[in-house]
Amino acid sequence: MSIPLHQALRVGAYVVKQHLIGRKRYPLVLMLEPLFRCNLACAGCGKIDYPAEILNQRLSVAECMEAVDECGAPVVVIAGGEPLLHKEIDEVVRQCIARKKYVIVCTNALLLEKKMELFKPNKFFSWSVHLDGNREDHDKSVCQDGVYDRCVSAIAKAKAAGFRTIINATLFNNADPERMARFFDDVMEMGIDGISVSPGYAYERAPDQQHFLNRRATKDLFRSIFSRRKPGKKKWEFNQSDLFLDFLAGNQTYHCTPWGNPTRTYFGWQRPCYLLGEGYAKTFKELMETTDWDAYGTGNYEKCADCMVHSGYEATAVMDSVKHPLKAAAVALRGPKTTGAMAPDISLDRQRPAEFVFSRHVQQAMEKIKHQKRAPEPAEPAE
Repeated sequence: MSIPLHQALRVGAYVVKQHLIGRKRYPLVLMLEPLFRCNLACAGCGKIDYPAEILNQRLSVAECMEAVDECGAPVVVIAGGEPLLHKEIDEVVRQCIARKKYVIVCTNALLLEKKMELFKPNKFFSWSVHLDGNREDHDKSVCQDGVYDRCVSAIAKAKAAGFRTIINATLFNNADPERMARFFDDVMEMGIDGISVSPGYAYERAPDQQHFLNRRATKDLFRSIFSRRKPGKKKWEFNQSDLFLDFLAGNQTYHCTPWGNPTRTYFGWQRPCYLLGEGYAKTFKELMETTDWDAYGTGNYEKCADCMVHSGYEATAVMDSVKHPLKAAAVALRGPKTTGAMAPDISLDRQRPAEFVFSRHVQQAMEKIKHQKRAPEPAEPAE
């Protein structure tokens, strides 16, 4: 595990404190999306399919900080869209760090070399570069040639400048275990500080619906990848808990923790999680207190049936690690189990059918934007 010790200790202490005060639901990571606009159009992405009027909207620095303070999570992941398109992203990061939050900026790296000078290396700050595989795999994933090479160049310059830099890889059902194992070897040789990896989530609005993994395929894929670690190569360092990786390999029976990674976007606080936008709350308090959490998650809701994504299950694994440190230590020493029986999976017999409500909040936002455009300008004061 490549999570810095000071971060692991601080987050662990935060989790223990929540348990001591008897708090049942609490956030670990704030997913902050200050905009949806992106300079790529990936086929598996469900975040950019909005009208231009919405793609042009931004959260202000003040709105971002209000979300950080209201949520209180120790880690802030800034995603999107492409965060580096936000004209004040450096100020958002600076103010998060001033609050002693661990900040991770997720980027496709196309603007990273140009914008890097706006930021300074800091133990509270990391770049997370989107990289889904080798040159062929990644450029195919992002639907544009040449992006892999620009990512590799940006990673090298970020590391040379002293920034903690990780990569995040999303895997689909066309991922080849042997190629992915070689890819993990390659990125470790680049000198990155860690790998974040996750199966893709089946966004209902994603252009490509053919390549999402089901749960059994996810477990088989990750077992096959993990089994290909070569002793003579540099150890793969993951920016994730060991128990989450063990879960991906089918060795833990976990229910998701959707409130562990609450999401703030232009629309508000997203219900119930980073992946599903089925209504929005105006405040974090409203999100936590009025969301029917039991209506979501694998076994509860059809849309969640195949999900094993980090944003739902990393928090579960972290909490399990704090509750059962010996189990976590054992997995850390031996790595994820890649043979033998898998842990029982969650039954889908009682899940409720999917509801398709994506367009409702888009229509409401469009009406709000049109109303704002029609509003008369304030009159000039009389002299």
